[in-house]
Amino acid sequence: MQAFNVQGMTCGHCVKAVTRAVQEQDVNAQVEVDLAGKQVRVQSALPAEQLLAAIREEGYEAEQA
Repeated sequence: MQAFNVQGMTCGHCVKAVTRAVQEQDVNAQVEVDLAGKQVRVQSALPAEQLLAAIREEGYEAEQA
């Protein structure tokens, strides 16, 4: 499980956008979003940089936790 700190998430739409962005890279990825804690946990075989790039493309600031 990889963890990322993601800034800018404020609502359910943000959760869906981040989840969709990750799953477009890996359809089998399991994504858990903690909106209040601004953290996203992803179970995926993809490298962290690829996942971070997908989240950033949605317009969020993201870094590995």
